[in-house]
Amino acid sequence: MEDRLILIIEDERELAEILRDYLAVEGFKAILAFDGEEGLRAFETVHPGFVLLDIMLPKMDGIEVCKRIRIQSDVPILMLSAKSGEMDKVISLGIGADDYVTKPFSPLELVARVKAHLRRYRSQEPKENTSRTLIVGKLKLSKDYYEVLYEDKKLEFTTKEFDMLYFFGNHLNLVFSKEQIYEQIWGMNEYGDISSVATYIKRIRNKLDEYGLDYIRTVWGVGYKMTV
Repeated sequence: MEDRLILIIEDERELAEILRDYLAVEGFKAILAFDGEEGLRAFETVHPGFVLLDIMLPKMDGIEVCKRIRIQSDVPILMLSAKSGEMDKVISLGIGADDYVTKPFSPLELVARVKAHLRRYRSQEPKENTSRTLIVGKLKLSKDYYEVLYEDKKLEFTTKEFDMLYFFGNHLNLVFSKEQIYEQIWGMNEYGDISSVATYIKRIRNKLDEYGLDYIRTVWGVGYKMTV
């Protein structure tokens, strides 16, 4: 995977070309696709380091494309939408997108978001000669490999889901507000939306619930904690 290679899946050709040019100024190379099926084929062929993905696409919509990418990769995905409805944002984050932007937007801001997510993604790569493993109840969390094991079965978590789970595992029984969690997982300098916290908490809970692991608790009016 080449993190300087950006896949833009956008049916508005003029917008896609504008984004390609802005990214080129920052040293990125962009591959363009103009419908969902073409975009998915391009992803599986070129293995980009980042995906800009429009929701409203011909042949296969962006939601379905995102789902299929997430099955095979945790590459950062930023969704683009002409709609301003909250539901699109919730759905996008719920299926594994890392960020969401509503049109019209500033190309400069979008490029800044791409760079911020890539910095975060690179920082999550395993480091040599370090061992960062947590045993949390019936879970084994390895930050070297971004791996979650339950009784030797590997559970699938995205990078940010893992970060959140690992953060809670390092601070068992301590309560954190949405603001505190957002700062720890996304960072003060990264673009995003604090409402993402609740969405990611829900996704983590759903995955743990499949194995009867009720570890993430809501402390009403305060925030969340992890209790084993």
